[in-house]
Amino acid sequence: MKKLIPFLILIITFFYGCKNASIVQQTTPSANIEKSAESDFRIMTYNVENLFDLYDDTLKKDDDFLPWGMYKWNAERYQTKLKKIFKVITNLSEWEYPALIALTEIENQRVLEDLVQATPLTESDFNIIHEESPDERGIDVALLYRRSLFRPIQHQIIPVTMPQDPHFKTRDILYVSGIINKTDTLHFFVVHFPSRRGGEAISEPKRILAAEKVRAKCDSILNKQAQANIIITGDFNDEPSNASVYEVLRGKGDLNEMQDGDFFNMMYAAHKKGHGSYKFQSSWNMLDQYIISPALLNPDHSIYTTTTSAHIFQPDWLSVKDDVYPGVKPNRTYSGPSYLGGYSDHYPIFMDIFFKK
Repeated sequence: MKKLIPFLILIITFFYGCKNASIVQQTTPSANIEKSAESDFRIMTYNVENLFDLYDDTLKKDDDFLPWGMYKWNAERYQTKLKKIFKVITNLSEWEYPALIALTEIENQRVLEDLVQATPLTESDFNIIHEESPDERGIDVALLYRRSLFRPIQHQIIPVTMPQDPHFKTRDILYVSGIINKTDTLHFFVVHFPSRRGGEAISEPKRILAAEKVRAKCDSILNKQAQANIIITGDFNDEPSNASVYEVLRGKGDLNEMQDGDFFNMMYAAHKKGHGSYKFQSSWNMLDQYIISPALLNPDHSIYTTTTSAHIFQPDWLSVKDDVYPGVKPNRTYSGPSYLGGYSDHYPIFMDIFFKK
């Protein structure tokens, strides 16, 4: 049972943000990545850094994100966070809102409804797909989709459990299948693999386990339809070269080296160049990725993409100067318990799908 925290929700006028913000494309820095007229379907993926509501869930460890908690989370900060996420969404695509938005590090259905209904997104046709996960902190994954561009057929959660450790709890994997371009089926996975807390090597088996769950479902789909359109996205808490992604999911970065059963990692090339969606100390980590089935790289199919159609969204206003290490870093909401009022500790990524004319 939840206890309602007394507070007065402040009425805030949301703004659309600057439509002409500069964009840095880390895969090919000098290119123009505005959505072209031929790009029919844009997908956005964003770890929004602890989007919690203002209610105490007694079954979850969410006390830090309450007014009396370590982060002193309150109505003003919550509304500011929603406004900033909206600004990112509306600036990411120059032509129209993305068709699909995969979100990680959200607390529950309520924060998704507030994002869609209490910001100017209410003027759009977004719907929500979300299920509660057993994660101890209460953070989940979710998918926002535009009804005019995507028609869900089914969705299910794929639990990530460890029989040898019944106390282990993490985010479920969200699987959604649906129709795009009125005739084609897209199989879509949103993941948030277990963190590296305790050390990368010690925690790696947990991410490998999560990857095995995803890959088993993909293989099941491919056994029924060899040319299935599959996209796996989210926060992998591993890089494209790590075992969970490269070996288990078989997300490769070179078409010439791909074998039967391999997938293509759209963010591998940027990773090899030292770019990333998350900064740890002085190193950029490509934790947010798109891993796709080979069918989506066939331009003869009615829906397809290209190897260079995925990017990191990094306008100047999503970054701040790094006072400790060279360069910039994401303009985050918190640094430890200190409130910074930024957007997220991750940059969003996006990819485009094209319809054969």
